[in-house]
Amino acid sequence: MIRACLLMTAFFFSAPALAQAPQGNAAQPAAPGDAVSSIVDTEFPAYDQNHDGQLDKAEFSRWMVALKDQEMKATGSSLAPAEVTAWADGAFVTADVDKSATVSKPELIAYLSGGAG
Repeated sequence: MIRACLLMTAFFFSAPALAQAPQGNAAQPAAPGDAVSSIVDTEFPAYDQNHDGQLDKAEFSRWMVALKDQEMKATGSSLAPAEVTAWADGAFVTADVDKSATVSKPELIAYLSGGAG
């Protein structure tokens, strides 16, 4: 019991030191959200056919189906076309957080980063 108390006390006093940022100028890898944001910024114009800064359901679905096709090729899995369409429809509903019937860049980034829903 005393050992546990001593360990907890030692941890309590050392925790602030452990929480400090490491010193040095080592380059940090890009956060996953940054990578997603960069990809969305690059690819968004190709899928935003009407150039309104939003993806309607058809535009969004084209992008998601393309991503799903890439995933299936990479993993060797397959889905029937109806299943892919149903998946894309569900993805649209989840990504359209504000229920505007369109998906904005921030909504898409949040969805692809796992933050939507």
